[in-house]
Amino acid sequence: MSNEDITLTAGDAEVTVQPGNGGRVGGLRVGGIELLRQGERFGCFPMVPWCGRIRDGRFRDGATVHQMPLNSPPHAIHGTVRDGAWRTARVNTDEAVITYDLVEPWPYAGRVTQQFVLTPDSLTLTMAVETIDSSFPAQIGWHPWFNRTLAGEDGTVGEDVRLDFTPAWQEERGADHLPTGNRLDPRPGPWDDCFGMPGGVDVTLTWPGQLELKVASREEWVVVYDEQEAAVCVEPQTGPPDGLNTLPRQVTPLEPLEATTVWTWHRL
Repeated sequence: MSNEDITLTAGDAEVTVQPGNGGRVGGLRVGGIELLRQGERFGCFPMVPWCGRIRDGRFRDGATVHQMPLNSPPHAIHGTVRDGAWRTARVNTDEAVITYDLVEPWPYAGRVTQQFVLTPDSLTLTMAVETIDSSFPAQIGWHPWFNRTLAGEDGTVGEDVRLDFTPAWQEERGADHLPTGNRLDPRPGPWDDCFGMPGGVDVTLTWPGQLELKVASREEWVVVYDEQEAAVCVEPQTGPPDGLNTLPRQVTPLEPLEATTVWTWHRL
């Protein structure tokens, strides 16, 4: 099937999936109001086969050190699949499945599958990484850009979004933006930081008087980035930044790596 944009609908919710633009969610509209920042690089993109930054773009797998392109010097950031074109495997009114075969510069053969399931009040995103032959370390994550303010149905702009979450700890961030390995009591924002939530990611975004949306995942890591004027990012992921080096998850022929995040919302 082609990699043209896909539109999913359920109730008054509408999602645009863009296989040809890195397999990202290009838009999420509830009652005609767009929740995601618009633009070729925004929406919500998949972070695979790693999340956040890899220190100096290098990671070790056994005795072998691999070098990734430094697309955020001096580091490599957010994986490789957001730059590629995905294939559409299945589409229904409210569900789509797309796939991407890992290619260079990633040194291992593998396939990534994304499933999108929309209901009138939720969007479920599931992603899996499988190996073709040899085992390798990997991470899965999502990088949504939620609009800081929402335009009302009459065109007026509402108040800034409020973030509510209760992490168990905050990863200390070094001058190079990577975790130092120390864990801190959570500090007030603004953030470009990784937090630990051992019971699972649970972050609520509230646009006062308009909408409440919860980002949930069984994974225990979330990066929160709210240093931009236009948007805030709440990024569930299977490990911390530089996790290919510090907390690798192995993809094996018998055990793919899979993760899910669920966004649920209701009007206020």
